[in-house]
Amino acid sequence: MPVGTHGAVKTQSAREIAELPSGILLSNTYHLFLRPGTEVLEAAGGLHRFMSWPGAILTDSGGFQIFSLAALRKISADGVTFRSHLDGSEHHFTPETIVDVQRSIGSDIMMMLDICPPGDADHNTWLEALETTTRWARRGMQHFRNSEPLYGHTQLLMPIVQGGIDPELRRRSAAELTELEARAYAIGGLAVGEPKPAMLDTVELMNEALPREKPRYLMGVGTPADLVKCVARGVDMFDCVMPTRNARNAQLFTFDGKLNIRNARYKNDFSPIDDSGFSPISKIYSRAYLHHLFKIEEILGMRIATEHNLRFYTFLMATMRTEIIRGTFGSWSQAFLSRFERSDA
Repeated sequence: MPVGTHGAVKTQSAREIAELPSGILLSNTYHLFLRPGTEVLEAAGGLHRFMSWPGAILTDSGGFQIFSLAALRKISADGVTFRSHLDGSEHHFTPETIVDVQRSIGSDIMMMLDICPPGDADHNTWLEALETTTRWARRGMQHFRNSEPLYGHTQLLMPIVQGGIDPELRRRSAAELTELEARAYAIGGLAVGEPKPAMLDTVELMNEALPREKPRYLMGVGTPADLVKCVARGVDMFDCVMPTRNARNAQLFTFDGKLNIRNARYKNDFSPIDDSGFSPISKIYSRAYLHHLFKIEEILGMRIATEHNLRFYTFLMATMRTEIIRGTFGSWSQAFLSRFERSDA
């Protein structure tokens, strides 16, 4: 899912994002609650209409953003009180109000309020986050089932498994949340500072602990190699700022690894940015031209690089889907990782 935190994917229009094969993007409840606010969103008829987006929207609950504001928030059994990073105004989120805000946004997939501790936290911190997340999930699901969408389309509410990288805590969290009989489940609390092998081990554990017939969403991950390795471990959905953020910093992803277009080696490289065929725009412009655009700090360079990276990521996911259906994912993934990881242009 391309990340459109504030209801916009940086440098891209909704029309351009709609051309991608994913058909879904991610926005953030915390940021949309603060700006433009639920009153504006409801007056607009929801976020889809507000941003002229025809596809699906998943909204993160904002829990990660709130809990990253350590000096500006206070957690209680009821929910979390926080001060806006914009103007210092005080607000209080509960599992129930998070559902209400996402009803106002009108997202298709709503995330529950959870506590996301750091990857290097101690056992007690992970345990406390797990227990609070489960209590909030039960309250949130009850409120969700007792409320109705505002704009006439179906919404679903997704619980978030926590537990750090402790296998027993992860199993406990998954077992408690699957009792809610949600339509899909998220794996949270990873890619937040833990070692990469521990992340992959935890994802593999979740493959056994979560229902196989329901989608799994790994939050905040990751590199192209991460996607392939985690799909191999049973994950279906991802979001990450990496393709767009790295693009704005002149880094492009290709099947041969990363390409840092500001490097002097590309000044006179008139070959296409990429001729693999997944991105028409990458065949039109040369590496030398994109190098020039970044050197003069022209916004067009960021737009081209962002479209390239998003098309690469979504094409990669579509390719994996095809390889799984064909029964050739194992051999394909080995070949992809060997090619991608051996080169860093």
